[in-house]
Amino acid sequence: MSRYREANCKVCKRNNEKLFLKGERCETPKCVIEKLRSDSRKKNFRAKRMSEYGIRLREKQKLRYSYGVTETQMRNNFKKASKMKGITGYNLLLNFERRIDNVIYRAGFASSRKAARQFALHGHFRLNDKKVDIPSILLKIGDEISVKKSSLERFKPVVEKMETENLPSWLSFDKARQKITV
Repeated sequence: MSRYREANCKVCKRNNEKLFLKGERCETPKCVIEKLRSDSRKKNFRAKRMSEYGIRLREKQKLRYSYGVTETQMRNNFKKASKMKGITGYNLLLNFERRIDNVIYRAGFASSRKAARQFALHGHFRLNDKKVDIPSILLKIGDEISVKKSSLERFKPVVEKMETENLPSWLSFDKARQKITV
């Protein structure tokens, strides 16, 4: 398995945009982008104009890094998205949003997608009452995600916070059963 193992802040710096790869650190003044914005020496730096190809490549790389997928996974998802009815770009984003690691991140169980991926790999969550340890599983409408009983203590503060926090419109939280429904 190949993963990007270098410094995540370098990716944000290269894209000159916050990608929130480090979770809560990106909200603090320690963020590289915040340091660049406050550094007076860098203000006079003039970026080289990029070609149309360069702009599209940069956007694709941003998408890859923010969802934590490899080039092969990106290519395979693009093939699936192009075979689906509708707009290919929309379908590609839909496929990435439906991954279980992204749903765990969107629900607020993890501060970043990398942490959500780690939680899924370690088997902290169950999908339709079955153990899941593959973070790239695509969810369907009506799938239910719950925290494993042995991991409930770890996620108890998050579950309590979920009642007050806003979830995306395509996710719903059942407080009595402590399950997230897509």
